[in-house]
Amino acid sequence: MLVSFLTLDYKGILAAILLGIGIFFFGKDQGLYFLALMLWFLLLSGVVTAIGKHRKQAMGVYEKYRSWNNVAANGVVPLFIAFLYYIAPSSLPASALILAYVASVAAITADKFSSEIGVLGVKPVMLMTLKHVRQGTSGGVTAFGIAAGILGSVLIGVTMAPMTNYGVLLVVVMVAGFVGNIIDSILGYFEEQGIGNKFSSNFLCSLAGGAVGLVLLLVI
Repeated sequence: MLVSFLTLDYKGILAAILLGIGIFFFGKDQGLYFLALMLWFLLLSGVVTAIGKHRKQAMGVYEKYRSWNNVAANGVVPLFIAFLYYIAPSSLPASALILAYVASVAAITADKFSSEIGVLGVKPVMLMTLKHVRQGTSGGVTAFGIAAGILGSVLIGVTMAPMTNYGVLLVVVMVAGFVGNIIDSILGYFEEQGIGNKFSSNFLCSLAGGAVGLVLLLVI
């Protein structure tokens, strides 16, 4: 917990606290789980940020402190899903909303792992063009980074172990996290063209993850 909060500045910490309160309140009977999952994401974020610190500093891509806008970009979608869980719309079963929440967190975790660990990989390529780009370029991916992203999704998905049909749910979360991460990389290409930024990309990444998780569960 301490490691994770050290990656946030004071505004980021305040935003995270407010976000956590909202998620806990709207989550009702799942509030503690929803909150714990976000704290797990924050802890994992702190860990992967510290990996290869000196190499990242040498490359000029090391970013230790994040602020409120990072918290908002990553947390608005989970908060909204928690709100949907609170109002309990009849068209969406509670189990589907729980999975959508987990999937959205898996997507932002996959993106975090890919960006912080993947930058240490070699020969990144722009996903949209498949041309080699310099390390740290938005939209650039490596096999190492993609594998790291899948690991990030798994580390979120394992928290569902006590749930029924855990194996199926884990696969759904892995797929949702992977898709969200890929979408973030695609959006990174447009960032390089001056369209959007990392905050809009993170938001859409979490949105895509939650949507994919919801759709897959409803279809299955």
